[in-house]
Amino acid sequence: TQPSTIMGGHGGGRMRIGWVGVGVMGRHMAGHLMAAGHELSVFSRTASKCAPLVEAGARLASSPMDAAYGADAVFTMVGAPSDVEQVTLGGGGVLEALEPGSLLIDCTTSTPSLAQRVAAAAAGKGVLALDAPVSGGDVGAEAASLSIMCGGSDEAMGGSGYLLDLLGSRVLHMGPAGAGQHTKMCNQILAANNMLGVCESLRYASAAGLDADAVVRAVGAGAAGSWAMNNLGHKVVANDFAPGFMIEHMAKDLGIAVSEAERLGLELPGLANARRLYDALLAAGHGRDGTQALVLALDSPTNPAVSPCR
Repeated sequence: TQPSTIMGGHGGGRMRIGWVGVGVMGRHMAGHLMAAGHELSVFSRTASKCAPLVEAGARLASSPMDAAYGADAVFTMVGAPSDVEQVTLGGGGVLEALEPGSLLIDCTTSTPSLAQRVAAAAAGKGVLALDAPVSGGDVGAEAASLSIMCGGSDEAMGGSGYLLDLLGSRVLHMGPAGAGQHTKMCNQILAANNMLGVCESLRYASAAGLDADAVVRAVGAGAAGSWAMNNLGHKVVANDFAPGFMIEHMAKDLGIAVSEAERLGLELPGLANARRLYDALLAAGHGRDGTQALVLALDSPTNPAVSPCR
């Protein structure tokens, strides 16, 4: 296979793309790339998750490295920084197969330091790397309306922009390698505190005898409205904890945010409190519930202890 020539931006032609990690959001994102006419090779540790994409024409890869063979670009969207390290830098990882001039785009929420390490290792092989975590949940992934926060060189951003525009409505270059992950930490600090505010507000509404669904509509249209209130508020009212974004992932992200804040010499009490509550839910068995299940931490009579998962 000849080296890729997409460094300056692809310009919209058919590309060979590897996709590693097919979860709640990744399956929609990969599907958008296929719908745009690109050729996909997909890998997930749970091969059955790839079935809808394979049925639509994707090739099922046997490993991250296999997904990357002959690819112009590879996307990774896995669970944790350790998974990113394994599928990119580890044995059988994508960098063992990617050729000079190709792209490596990591959409996982990970650590800025790992993003910098991946970018350096990629550069050593002539591969352009971008840390590009996303926000918008499963709703945004399905609608291709994600916000995508990118860290990497101008060259990497230029080569990746065409593909990222297929996945999100706002794609911003935040700075060098790691800047995308730092921006995602800003996002998660805000998202966690927003969700806590939504849950407290709606529990107050119920205690005051108000129609909580009506409160969602009223407040959501005003200055205190937020994505969390407008998209998850009704689910909080209904005790619908089906995940768009799982508590286990939020707890992981807040752990990264706390570590980074400490490294920067910051004391952020809202972040610390949100992390405490999400960690309590995780310990109680709610890791696979959506983040709106944070309301359970408020319902517990011994808050912040949380009732065991039903």
